[in-house]
Amino acid sequence: MAISLRRSLRFAAAAAFLAFSAAGALRAAGPIRLEVDAREAPRKLFHARLSIPASPGPLTLVYPKWIPGEHGPTGPIADVAGLRITAAGRPVAWTRDPVDMYAFVCEVPAGASEIEVSLDLLSPASAGQFSSGASATSMLAMVSWNQVLVYPKGADADTLLFAATLRLPAGWSHGTALPEQVEAASGGAAADTLRFSPVSLTTLVDSPVLAGRFFRAVTLSDTSPAHRIDMAADSAAALEMTADSLRSLKNLVAETGALFGVRHYRHYDFLLTLSDAVTHFGLEHHESSDDRVAERSLIDEDKRKANLADLLPHEMVHSWNGKYRRPAGLMPGHFDEPMRGELLWVYEGLTQYLGEVLAARTGNLTNEQYRQSLAITAADMEATKGRAWRPLADTAVAAQILYGSRPDWASWRRGVDFYPESNLLWLEADTLIRRETHGRKSLDDFCRLFYGGMSGAPSVVSYTADDVFAALNQVAPHDWKRFWNDRLQSTSPDAPVNGILASGWKIAWADTPSEMQRAREGSGKVTDVRHSIGFAVAEDGAIPDVVPDSPAARAGIGPGMRLVAVNGRRWSRETLREAIRGSRSQPVELLVENGDFYRTFRLEYSGGERYPRLERDASKSDMLTSIIKPLASPAPPK
Repeated sequence: MAISLRRSLRFAAAAAFLAFSAAGALRAAGPIRLEVDAREAPRKLFHARLSIPASPGPLTLVYPKWIPGEHGPTGPIADVAGLRITAAGRPVAWTRDPVDMYAFVCEVPAGASEIEVSLDLLSPASAGQFSSGASATSMLAMVSWNQVLVYPKGADADTLLFAATLRLPAGWSHGTALPEQVEAASGGAAADTLRFSPVSLTTLVDSPVLAGRFFRAVTLSDTSPAHRIDMAADSAAALEMTADSLRSLKNLVAETGALFGVRHYRHYDFLLTLSDAVTHFGLEHHESSDDRVAERSLIDEDKRKANLADLLPHEMVHSWNGKYRRPAGLMPGHFDEPMRGELLWVYEGLTQYLGEVLAARTGNLTNEQYRQSLAITAADMEATKGRAWRPLADTAVAAQILYGSRPDWASWRRGVDFYPESNLLWLEADTLIRRETHGRKSLDDFCRLFYGGMSGAPSVVSYTADDVFAALNQVAPHDWKRFWNDRLQSTSPDAPVNGILASGWKIAWADTPSEMQRAREGSGKVTDVRHSIGFAVAEDGAIPDVVPDSPAARAGIGPGMRLVAVNGRRWSRETLREAIRGSRSQPVELLVENGDFYRTFRLEYSGGERYPRLERDASKSDMLTSIIKPLASPAPPK
């Protein structure tokens, strides 16, 4: 039904006034009080109680659905149990909205000035996606505030205040960017309860708390703003950080300062979870980051290189790219409003590029390890055959459905390739700027221009694609809109490696895995032979995916099957690689289990082992080494 523009404007103004009035009433009545009891975190159970100022009449409460940084409707509403609403001690009936599963409708009784809401969060024991995945063990827990609260629909998250308290298991320590009150507990709170200063809902959701029995905090900078890494692990031994790792983190603080020139935070905390029993990922926040890796990632060199080396740089870069400067489609202002991810090639893609560059600049990876990682990215994108039908731009638009997609047929479906492929594209942009300006400018200049401003407390400045193109044009005049549109909309079957070629290197193939490939295989417990016969295989023989049109695919092998034997012998990493290595003289035969059935597949392949490398092209200048050269003075060894 169409309505006139004038009527539309009147309606919008009235709605805005009502929303403003409701938020004003909440502010006048004081903050929402949130009490979280995490003492049963080892049982994967969190209890929450809220006191919400309210006036008599209809009220809709919403549970946060669209979580910043997760780019999708990932609020774990299915794990909310025991929801009860009362007013003055009497039950208040509620019903779930029949369309919006995250909304609860109730009627505040006459005479009431507030309602009380209690709920439990059933934290997963395993698996799960992002922060709604496994987040607690017997020895540690990550508390994400958005999972343990509701708030009045329509309230402005930037102005709606919450005063939160948190009770932890006895003997646990904690770390968070959330400002704490230093005075003794009062008002009925237990003596071991953490009390936090009132903050906006936006700040609360942006400030998770990491806690654990085995906990360690390390200062990373002696000057303001303060930087710290807070670590919780399932064992004391896992918290041992080498001098080199500590030095690289201190270098990261210096390098991000040199790269961006300003800091849009008052302090910064890395919240590092070290456990094999939680979901592994990184999630950015403005003044902290939620980083979850395998338990031995600090003390096992393969795990450090594979899991940690570029994770902390990536998440810290997000404080500028994603939190301070944010695509307009990813900042709707309410946690129940959909986000639009079409600019994730900037938000995540540029961050992926800078995170890996910073891993090299800080010494977290050597120059050779960085090049090996870049070669793996290029080879992986070449093996992603879905690029022939799904352009990179669509992986960003469809991010909310691709993040949770299955591993089978991933090469044909495509996933969130705006991370790795945009890494290659931003390298190309960097080399183009350096070439066009004869080395006087680089992507570093774009970062200082686009993500600069004034240092201080967190703030958010939105941007559009045209803003990105305009800023790039200020650094190096070029048709940047066409540059990006051509690459984002491409359905070429070939990976975009022009940045590697322009930087003075080229893709080559070796018959032995590189150091970074061995680290990733060891950490992931997988054998990756996608670039020879066409699949990777887990320790138990499971084949999660097969590259389309590869020798394995042409023979009839598909995702979900299980490798049993190679050339008549029980399969192992060594026997599989020996067979591929010997394929020049004899065929590779694989015995594969498919459900209740077994079959031997003979592969038409004679190319031997193939693992990607970067090889120097002496006919061109070595831009790549210049790109990963540190900008700041390294931290002194101790």
